[in-house]
Amino acid sequence: MPSAILTLEDFLGSSRLRSESQMQQSLSALHVMPERLVEAMRYSTLLGGKRIRPCLVYASAAALGAPQEQADAAATAVEFIHCYSLIHDDLPALDNDDLRRGKPTLHRAFDEATAILAGDALQSLAFQLLAEASCVQSDIRLKMVTLLARASGCDGMIAGQSIDMAAVGKQLTLAELEIMHQLKTGALISASVELGALSANCRDESIFSALREYARCTGLAFQVQDDILDVVGETSVLGKTQGADIARNKPTYVSLLGLDGARRKAHDLVEQAGAALSLIPSDTSMLRAIAQYITSRQH
Repeated sequence: MPSAILTLEDFLGSSRLRSESQMQQSLSALHVMPERLVEAMRYSTLLGGKRIRPCLVYASAAALGAPQEQADAAATAVEFIHCYSLIHDDLPALDNDDLRRGKPTLHRAFDEATAILAGDALQSLAFQLLAEASCVQSDIRLKMVTLLARASGCDGMIAGQSIDMAAVGKQLTLAELEIMHQLKTGALISASVELGALSANCRDESIFSALREYARCTGLAFQVQDDILDVVGETSVLGKTQGADIARNKPTYVSLLGLDGARRKAHDLVEQAGAALSLIPSDTSMLRAIAQYITSRQH
């Protein structure tokens, strides 16, 4: 398993390279689409990013004994969904951002109509990849499609984004903030972990239960760290505008808990994530290391 022979840095690096290679292959196969639209899709997917979600897919699959190629479709699909969501979040009608990953956002680099179409195309391509993933059994493919649809749509990311928009300028309780982020960010992170397990043809509900708790804690820790970095980070390092959430008067963990309280919250969540992994009878050390990395990253 990768966790036995690779450091976290090596694993993240190799997983990122593999994920980007798979995305490049998928985009290069789009022969019917106008080249400008394909270029816009490349711009938004291949010019940087932490690739946390595909890394989680590969780490979860490896923990359950699956080779990387068996998880390629799931890793690529979940990152395409993530990239589509960023394109649409950045649009003038939503966050109206100018920077993403240190570069002009897609609607600034191209135009708004192209950005909308590129996001739409990435979303549909993600589900196509899962539906055509012949390396996993057909009933597993159906579970994958259902899982990603729920996590990215009405039961997950889109619901969370809607709550986030409605919360601007309002005071949320900690419980309300956690619900919002469990949907907006956590659902897709949880889907990444579960998609990795499905790629390994896992059918053990006790393992899925432990992985969901790990993912819930890890996803929230990821958002807490984002909120911390919005206060203490630098635009040049973050790749997006520092202080943007404060400027929009968005509720954050820092605004509710203070900076020290938010840091304690992130630490506690990582501890809870590790406790959940201890219930899985296999080598989950890479998943544990990724949770720890999430709260130490600077962008």
